[in-house]
Amino acid sequence: MTKKEIIIQEATRLFASKGFKGTSMAELSKLTTVAEGTIFYHFKTKEDIFLTILERVKNGIIEEFDAYIQHKSFDDPMEMLEDVISFYLYLVGKNEDWFRILNHPFSYDLALNNSVCRDQLEAIYNCLVDIFENAVSLILNDPPLESIQKRKTALIIFSMVNGIIWFKLHHLYDAGALFQELLACCRKILQNP
Repeated sequence: MTKKEIIIQEATRLFASKGFKGTSMAELSKLTTVAEGTIFYHFKTKEDIFLTILERVKNGIIEEFDAYIQHKSFDDPMEMLEDVISFYLYLVGKNEDWFRILNHPFSYDLALNNSVCRDQLEAIYNCLVDIFENAVSLILNDPPLESIQKRKTALIIFSMVNGIIWFKLHHLYDAGALFQELLACCRKILQNP
């Protein structure tokens, strides 16, 4: 693993656990055994490290979902949505640091003043909502609805799933314990568009 990769890996862990402000370059240097000067050789600023992590999160989510969906076939559209929800919950567990960063207020505080950060966050969430929308669109094709209604429905369902993930990441409630109820709510939403 290159020094740059080691820096990104440890920075991801630190940002996820301590936040942006709580992560110091001195601590990152100590954990990676990479001199601070070398860190700043690879990345101009701490923000640059964070933006690189967001780009990797986005690419990782896309790669994981693409690999998963490629090898799946679905008997009906609702099964596809259920699998997307299930895989999303799995992905959060597998890459918890990614989702801690995405669900931490510092990401949005930084996005207020940094357009690149805002663009990255929008791209990540658009990617996730697109995945949900693909499944929702198949379900809502009969009767056909306008694209905007499908997008909004997908956004509502994604927000509901992501809210449960927020509980899990903050150790408030086990997301898996609500899985069946979550699917039942999605079915109700999609039966009465």
